[in-house]
Amino acid sequence: MIQKDKTYNLATFFCLYIAQTIPMSFFSTVIPVMMRQENFSLSAIGLLQLIKLPWILKFLWSPLIDRHAVTTGDYKRWIFSSELMYASLIFAVAFLDFHTDFYTIVALIIVSFVASATQDIATDALAVLAFSRKDKSMVNSMQSMGSFGGSMIGGGVLLLLFKQIGWNGLLPCVALFVIIALLPLFFNKGIHIQPKDSHERAKKADVFYFFARRSIWKQIGFLFLYYSGLIGTLAMLKPWLVDLGYDMKEIGVMSGVAGTFVGFLSSFAGGMIVRRIGRFRAR
Repeated sequence: MIQKDKTYNLATFFCLYIAQTIPMSFFSTVIPVMMRQENFSLSAIGLLQLIKLPWILKFLWSPLIDRHAVTTGDYKRWIFSSELMYASLIFAVAFLDFHTDFYTIVALIIVSFVASATQDIATDALAVLAFSRKDKSMVNSMQSMGSFGGSMIGGGVLLLLFKQIGWNGLLPCVALFVIIALLPLFFNKGIHIQPKDSHERAKKADVFYFFARRSIWKQIGFLFLYYSGLIGTLAMLKPWLVDLGYDMKEIGVMSGVAGTFVGFLSSFAGGMIVRRIGRFRAR
């Protein structure tokens, strides 16, 4: 029974992570491709990566969430409200035209990414508190698998469907999926955390104390070097494929389906490896 509850909890977090990733992956894939097809410069397409800035800066408002989330119900309310806002903004974008409302679309996407980043803060915190130390590698696998699975759907499958039903027909379905993905959390009564004491809640000063620690900069340096190469390459990969003559369907199959599927499988394998040999040796 305990194992069944744990599996259901892992599946619940998988749904949350895949829900936040699919729209973000879709927008991050289809907009650069459409911009390149409309002869936007590579510099303009590179600047479009700034729409992901809320995910970089989310640590600034994470203490606010931590301060106002004490119980499981508190975290669920943050997740539900953020995801409903996320879905609403995606639905609103569906009624805009890419050519005439481009800047409005970009602005709404940025706001939607703020909502998505807020959901991610609450989801990560709840995952950390709800699972034992031994099981954290598995919930991290759910996070990675949800991210890769969402990228496979958002940057692959939806890109293929985009050719068939278009912008205005596809985005309402994406918004509906975000809401449906909340249902496992809504019905899951098995996620429990110990209520936090008031003195344990994060304060604004904790953010500065975090960066003041001498040892943390080695970790930041590692993550910066690791992600800068990865994200820097992927950001310009799809416009480059457009320049090489590939159409949106071919890009969706190569990058969004085949490439991401390998990452999806590797995420689960990575969680098992970390669980078996530890973080330091795995890295």
